[in-house]
Amino acid sequence: MNRWLSHANRRVSLPGAAALLIAASLVGLVLGFMRTQVINGSFNSIDKINTDPYFAAFKIPDFFFYTIAAGALGVAFMPFLADKLARGDRKAVWQLTSSLLNLLGILMTVVGILLFAFPEFFLKIVIGDNLSPQQTHEAVVITRLIAFNPLLFTISGILTSLQQTFGRFFFYALAPILYNGSIIASVYIFRDSIGLVGLGIGALCGAILQLLFVLLGLAGMKFRYTPRIEWRNFDFRRILKQLPPRSIDQGIDSINSIVETNRAATLPRGSITYYENAYMLHLAPILLIGTTIATAAFPRLNERLAQGRPDLFRRDFLRILRIMLWIILPVAVVTFFARAYLARLIFKNIAPDIAIILGFLVGAIVFRTLYTIISRYFYAQKDTRTPLYVSLFAIALNIYLAFTLSRQYGLVGLAVAQSVVATVEVFMLLMVMLWRDKKLFDFDFWSGIVRILSVTGFTVITTYIMVSFFPLLVSDRGFITLGAKLLFIAVPALVIHVWISWLFGLEEVRPVIDKLRKLVLKPIRIQ
Repeated sequence: MNRWLSHANRRVSLPGAAALLIAASLVGLVLGFMRTQVINGSFNSIDKINTDPYFAAFKIPDFFFYTIAAGALGVAFMPFLADKLARGDRKAVWQLTSSLLNLLGILMTVVGILLFAFPEFFLKIVIGDNLSPQQTHEAVVITRLIAFNPLLFTISGILTSLQQTFGRFFFYALAPILYNGSIIASVYIFRDSIGLVGLGIGALCGAILQLLFVLLGLAGMKFRYTPRIEWRNFDFRRILKQLPPRSIDQGIDSINSIVETNRAATLPRGSITYYENAYMLHLAPILLIGTTIATAAFPRLNERLAQGRPDLFRRDFLRILRIMLWIILPVAVVTFFARAYLARLIFKNIAPDIAIILGFLVGAIVFRTLYTIISRYFYAQKDTRTPLYVSLFAIALNIYLAFTLSRQYGLVGLAVAQSVVATVEVFMLLMVMLWRDKKLFDFDFWSGIVRILSVTGFTVITTYIMVSFFPLLVSDRGFITLGAKLLFIAVPALVIHVWISWLFGLEEVRPVIDKLRKLVLKPIRIQ
């Protein structure tokens, strides 16, 4: 057991971390889609949507977690750990981690008590009086069941941030799989007895299992926990100063989500479910590509600055930004043209409404993916205020657009608002970066961007042609039929994207080509 834990906890390189995170994210996404499919198949039909309470119940707990805790995790916390680790001061690393665990543990315990005691008050903020009495009761029970999940996620998050700083990503990558698996299991266990409420039990058990798994990741690290808060610690006070801007920045996304849920609740019954499912589908490539690559790269960016090498920091950042754009653009193209296929495959009877919404969220897919690394450009430099100020403007714009566009265009208006805001947010951060460092984006960078966009044009043409060859028919049902058509659309599009990229001399394609050459041209050894 100890040998296995030591092997799992070994330090990995940046490419290895990225590969591990992407692989784990793929598994997590598959489980997430399975969870969604199982939930929709068990509780929703074309004429009766029952999952609105389930989605509504998670909004306030998620808001508190992202606002209070998530701002401390990773981007505000890890740079300080990286500085101490670079100097070999592990005692300071343990002290900072313990202090943050204790402080946020107390805060999230208070949050849990409030959510458990007053769920009706918080739910009214999200959904008002737009659910039936039965649905409101279900939302209240689920909220109470998951009231302390933010606390469990906070502890898990701090411990995985610690592990990432040491270059250990295994338990961080795999822990969320347990969460999704637990919710899926709860559907089959409780569907016929307590129904939708059983999903709350699954979410609670999943959070507990996730934390227990993360604790295994401490094996071999010799982590020393101390049950006190080092208020006099200079670095801890610096972390606390970083928290408000980052916490508000994180909380803004949750506020946007609450606003959108509130607006969806005023629309016809089932609108919350339609929008949340479409939002989840658009989130998949952002998490798979943006979050995984940015998470894997962030320790390296911190390390470059800790080494006093801003030149290497700049080089690595630009390279990651180009790679991310090169990957996300063909994914967004395929998502747009094949959105109806994806929606029917995952959501079945309620697919048409979700496909329409997803089409207008494609812009958000691209720019929110880029945001994951662009924001870390600032966080690595311990600048949490700039993303905050931009996000404050973004939330004001989103609220205005959500209220304005939803009145006229319903759920489509909410999706348009998301895409517009994501685009504006990224361009504002890029303008700040250019203002601070006018030589950041050199000729080679812009040349690469132009070529990437040109390549994407060929990808658009290819995808359109393949959709025309394999149209979605009314009779198309089932995983095999829909999955085959998706493959016939996606694979040629991605192959063309890689091939044209190679012809255009894009450096981003070189690792892919090298890997393909090894697989295809590997000599056969005769024994």
